[in-house]
Amino acid sequence: MSTRTETVVVTTSRPTRVIAATTRIALGFVYLWAFLDKLFGLGIATPREGAVLAGTSASAGYLSHTEGALSGFFRALAGNPAVDALFMLGLGAVGLALVTGVCLRLAAVGGTLVMGGIYLSSLPLDNNPIVDDHLVYILVGWLLAAIGAGSFAGLGAWWQSQPVVRDHRWLF
Repeated sequence: MSTRTETVVVTTSRPTRVIAATTRIALGFVYLWAFLDKLFGLGIATPREGAVLAGTSASAGYLSHTEGALSGFFRALAGNPAVDALFMLGLGAVGLALVTGVCLRLAAVGGTLVMGGIYLSSLPLDNNPIVDDHLVYILVGWLLAAIGAGSFAGLGAWWQSQPVVRDHRWLF
């Protein structure tokens, strides 16, 4: 068994760290806002009567109206309680991880699943044949995890110093 420890932090200039931290928190807020708006129906994208807490499915509104190459698959998932739970868990957990700077590798995986599903459900894309904002969110999430951006104005350095995290690098 290896006793090697790894701390993921890229030494960069102060402006780069500030930009990375700001980007991490902003991306986290994208996920957290979607979670909170769907949960409570804050009236921006989700009306109060459409909230999860009002008994509405988190996925049915979007997935039941998908069109395109994979629409049959995604329409079949619409309103499934397991899909709703996983979607909400993904939005909330990824957002919280990014805002706090902990578990960025898991956040990158979760963000890939959440945004990757939305990306695939949107195919073919309207404005660009390959890239849309969901794909960019995925790439930015992986970049932030790769550079250890949780340590920039976040709890990442503390998190990585915890014994259980040091022993399980995938928790970085």
